[in-house]
Amino acid sequence: MRRNVRRMALLAGAFGLVSATTATAGRAQDPDDPAVQYAATLHGNAAQGKHEYDRYCVGCHGGQGDGQGENAQWIDPKPRDFTAAVFKCRSTPSGTLPTDLDLIASIRRGLVNSNMPQWRPVVPQTDADLLAYIKGFSPRWKTEKAGTPIDIPAESPATIESIQHGRELFQKMECWKCHGPAGHGDGPSASTLTDSKDNPIRPYNFSTGTRFKCGTSNKDLYRIFETGVDGTPMPSFADNLKGNDGWDLVHFLRTLQPIDSPSNLAWRDWVAKNGSQLKPIGPEGQ
Repeated sequence: MRRNVRRMALLAGAFGLVSATTATAGRAQDPDDPAVQYAATLHGNAAQGKHEYDRYCVGCHGGQGDGQGENAQWIDPKPRDFTAAVFKCRSTPSGTLPTDLDLIASIRRGLVNSNMPQWRPVVPQTDADLLAYIKGFSPRWKTEKAGTPIDIPAESPATIESIQHGRELFQKMECWKCHGPAGHGDGPSASTLTDSKDNPIRPYNFSTGTRFKCGTSNKDLYRIFETGVDGTPMPSFADNLKGNDGWDLVHFLRTLQPIDSPSNLAWRDWVAKNGSQLKPIGPEGQ
């Protein structure tokens, strides 16, 4: 009975914080945020980090950091397994360790469409202490250095031509097979996808909001194309996107979201007038 009460309390606390931070989702933080950068300069105390971890994290991520906390059985997607040191949100190339900035950004930002909330209320020193403790779960941190953050070029203009080319890339690169022709996460491969631990995983549904798994900005989305999302079927496209291809794909994907930006409104108007010129996305367009 006591264990069940504790589970319910931990879940209530997590979901309560998610609700409390929903209004601040538009200000979710990335590695370029000054608050994240400041926290990354602090020396983390792993012993203090354990106290903070037991307070905030153990219910989901588990006492051994293996993602097997007592709440994990009710959570989908499953909590991160820190013993593997495989992280979705990074500024570093696929297969490499993230930077401290990346990890602190994930703690403060949370992961959309998951039970990982934004931990914005914690002070920067707590971020640093948690980071020091979490790194102790995997030997990779003792033998490897974080990867070198990728360079992101200046964004090109979000023109009708850019959006249309991005749409063509979405078809050509077969993004629709997972994300669906309309970006609803319902492509023909969606039901077969699993993560690196063989858990079922759902492709991102772009129509559900303006955030992404790893951020909120166009730069955040571009970064995902370059780094991939380790531990998931989403690969890096660093070798496939040339010139402004990445930005063109960003601009098209933004049109799938509920955003009334000038470029989105112009695109909708263009499609209303010229949509018959566009090939369908999906197998019919191949």
